[in-house]
Amino acid sequence: MVITHLDELLERARHLPRRHVIVAGAENRSALEAIIGAESRLPVEGVFVGDPDRLRATARALGLRAIPEARVIPAHTPEEAARRAVAVARQQGGILLKGAPDTSTFLKAVLDPQEGVRVGRVLSDVLVFEDPAHQPYRLRMITDGGVIPNPDLSQKIEIIRNAVAVAQALGWERPRVAVLSATEKVTPALPSTLEAAILAKMGERGQIPGCVIEGPLSLDLAISAESAEVKGVTSAVAGQADILICPNIEVANILAKSVIYFAGRRVAHVAVGAAVPVLIPSRSDRAEAKLLSIALGMLLSDVGATAPSRP
Repeated sequence: MVITHLDELLERARHLPRRHVIVAGAENRSALEAIIGAESRLPVEGVFVGDPDRLRATARALGLRAIPEARVIPAHTPEEAARRAVAVARQQGGILLKGAPDTSTFLKAVLDPQEGVRVGRVLSDVLVFEDPAHQPYRLRMITDGGVIPNPDLSQKIEIIRNAVAVAQALGWERPRVAVLSATEKVTPALPSTLEAAILAKMGERGQIPGCVIEGPLSLDLAISAESAEVKGVTSAVAGQADILICPNIEVANILAKSVIYFAGRRVAHVAVGAAVPVLIPSRSDRAEAKLLSIALGMLLSDVGATAPSRP
């Protein structure tokens, strides 16, 4: 069944097997709130890696009951918290959630060649958002707004594969992928249009399976059937893209935040390509977005889509 609404994602997650969510730097207030809230609504249990004294102080400030010592793994610096959380995930599985460490410190531990949870794949962030303006109601995806600053062609291939794995976990058998640029015309002065055209041709030849790829496409052509008709662009993707592949992290990050703050859309996001789902919430993410992201991580873990295999 295709998930078309984030409430459906929550409902699906409620019936999945129990998962551990390993929180790196669990003394972080927003991370602790997120996992305690998730425990009351989803079959998850937090593993709290961080400074025990600060964790207890944060729990008291939030009016929470004492956290059982058996679920606390002491770590006294952000670096130690990230390393120990990743070690637990590597040994026991589960879902990784960033708390107090900054993103670079957290990802350094996640991607460590010897001690991390990388599996030889590119790690990329996939944001899923609701698009109620489209009828029937649907979800769309934006990537990569959180991990790779300036992806090259080979990395964009992996970013597409990661996003397709998320889409298929949500029930989309053959998602439509739009590789975005400022224009739909291949223009040597815009390298992103050249790469988009190559990716589209690779998709056409079956080198990137499981999806339909079109590019380059401007954003309006990717999501608006009316714009596609006016501009005379006809394809299986134009006007109805499921996945929006952005040229770089700046475009993806700004587009994703525009969806949240200008359009007020509900979102979930997860980093894919490691042995376990990796959640890298922004400090400003709403509590609901963190809950939905945990639910998305549970779904990916259940279907084994966190590190899609190469064809």
